[in-house]
Amino acid sequence: MNVKHFIEDKLLIFEITEEIDHHTSERIRKRADYEIQRFMPKKVIMDLKRVSFMDSAGIGLVIGRYKTTSSFGGTLELVNVGNKLKRVFEMSGILKIIPIIDNYKQEQIG
Repeated sequence: MNVKHFIEDKLLIFEITEEIDHHTSERIRKRADYEIQRFMPKKVIMDLKRVSFMDSAGIGLVIGRYKTTSSFGGTLELVNVGNKLKRVFEMSGILKIIPIIDNYKQEQIG
């Protein structure tokens, strides 16, 4: 997972570069929680461009980071969500609380 932090925008971007399943979710969760608590961003974006598979552990990962970010008064958004993942999110109901955005550019966020 690659992490980008933009201080001036209080923005934290997680570029997840692997499948999210019960084998990988704990490691991703620990890193994400560490970075969220470290920077306390106003906005967290999870870039899922390179994620080809996600199981229920991935759903839990996303919901947990939503709760963690919200506890600091921040928001969580998803970007680059492929059709397979989008269907998983739709079926789980996550999209009722976490939006999918089309793209992000640092200068658009603030």
